[in-house]
Amino acid sequence: MGDTYNGPLKSFTVLDLTRVRSGPTAVRQLADWGANVIKIEAPENLDKAKGMGGARTGPDYQNIHRNKRSITLNLKSPEGRSVFLRLAKAADVIVENFRPNVKHRLGIPYDKLKSINKKIVLLSISGFGQDGPYAQRPGFDQVAQGMGGLMSITGLPGQGPVRAGIPIADLAAGMFGAIGVLIALLERERSGEGQWVQSSLLHSMISMLDFQAARYTMTGDVPSQAGNDHPTSIPTGVFQASDGYINIAASGEQIWKRLCEALDDLEMYSDPDFSSGKLRSLNRNAVNSRIQAHIQRKTCEEWIDLLSNAGIPCGPIYSIDQVFADEQVNHIEMRHPVKHPTLGHFDIIAQAIRMNRYQPRTGMPTPDRGQHTREVLNEFGFTDEEVESLYGQEII
Repeated sequence: MGDTYNGPLKSFTVLDLTRVRSGPTAVRQLADWGANVIKIEAPENLDKAKGMGGARTGPDYQNIHRNKRSITLNLKSPEGRSVFLRLAKAADVIVENFRPNVKHRLGIPYDKLKSINKKIVLLSISGFGQDGPYAQRPGFDQVAQGMGGLMSITGLPGQGPVRAGIPIADLAAGMFGAIGVLIALLERERSGEGQWVQSSLLHSMISMLDFQAARYTMTGDVPSQAGNDHPTSIPTGVFQASDGYINIAASGEQIWKRLCEALDDLEMYSDPDFSSGKLRSLNRNAVNSRIQAHIQRKTCEEWIDLLSNAGIPCGPIYSIDQVFADEQVNHIEMRHPVKHPTLGHFDIIAQAIRMNRYQPRTGMPTPDRGQHTREVLNEFGFTDEEVESLYGQEII
């Protein structure tokens, strides 16, 4: 492979049929920890589109498709499908995020894959699920944010629906999908069989609602927009210091008392309108106004030092450049270094997982389309003559 990284997933081979973001997000979790990921793309003469995610050399594409090799293969031809099935017979995992009917049109549904390799784990990520009335609809992150309820609780009260600032449905579907793959691989150790793992943008978005959705399913309470205030833990929100904004989280009786002491405002603590969490929630505007009158008198740094020393959760509200200038962010090493043959050295975003015996694989850039076709096919037992024949037929 030309890759010396000996990570915890090195023994697993993954065939990557994914595009855009949800599928590549799942594959990235496997690739970063050492899986032998083979990205399968259509030959350029069949697919000249740049696709979503921007240019191949751009930050989005480089960030999400790192740590894998690329081959080209025409899956729409019978010969290309035969090549794919030969690869699948020796692989451990296949990941795709086509619309549900596409894998059937291509002749590679789970039943077919299982018939040639009972150990295969297929991860399918879709917009709305593999079946049901919406199954064939095209999926898109913001659509899932809206249908999954997130946009109804995001933003300022009365503002109207607001999308999250990141593609959270895509990212969550990918993360849940990767977890599902790992669960299936663990179970395979016992049963000797793979599984069809499924995730969708809609599944993941509703799951990510967490306690907000549980408020409805248990009590019938329909949450609404709360802006920068936490919907249930008051006071928790954004306050303006003399030189910027900070978050303060002071719910719970003990931390509320600490905040009042840190602000040198014990009258606020003894105010009967603020004497319980329920009353502070009912009177949140008055609570916030009282706190704001204090916070505006000092700088962000002064308040963060003072409140942190008092054991009160708080922190600055950064722009992205400020995030990467922070000493703690630099300490936890959230930059993923890459050495690219034409772009040179640059950083993308690091893994959020840390292990005491392994570090994530770094340095391996996103491949050019088909860069490793011959190398990979040789590894899977294709002879040089077979590879040349496939090139001649424009199958690869």
